[in-house]
Amino acid sequence: MKYLKFLLPLAIFLGLAAFLAAGLKLDPKEVPSPLINKASPAFQLTRLDDPASTIRRDDLMGKVWVLNVWASWCVACQAEHPLLVEFASKKMVPIYGLNYKDERVAGLRWLSRYGNPYTASLFDEDGRVGIDWGVYGVPETFVMDRQGVVRFKHIGPLTPEVIRDQVEPLVRQLNG
Repeated sequence: MKYLKFLLPLAIFLGLAAFLAAGLKLDPKEVPSPLINKASPAFQLTRLDDPASTIRRDDLMGKVWVLNVWASWCVACQAEHPLLVEFASKKMVPIYGLNYKDERVAGLRWLSRYGNPYTASLFDEDGRVGIDWGVYGVPETFVMDRQGVVRFKHIGPLTPEVIRDQVEPLVRQLNG
């Protein structure tokens, strides 16, 4: 019994130390998405530029597509935007925007000012569709396959390296 008094705290300490050591090896920028390799959430939203026109997830089935979540009030979105414009000019894949928790006029003004890389931008004024997609904040980018399955998620602004090393190869593979 004497040894139990010392072994129990030692075992608890070693367990906590192992748990913390494992946590130190994780990348804090990498947040796993429960959507990866699962069907993308269904949605039906109006277009930012045309409130009378709606787009549904089912309208996008049969093609590989990218969803970029953005907002006019997002500073990181502004930094990412020139890369999206450049990527869109390659015409590798249609890019759809999800204008998240924004005002329609502000979003339209922002696209007019910085350029519009989107095939269409969907207007998610209250953020409910963003919540369905597991959006933590803006910007976030998703790549979907022809069956509407989420194959990639990037949290934060895209970089040239992420586009070159992850998005473009995946899009080529899914289109191949």
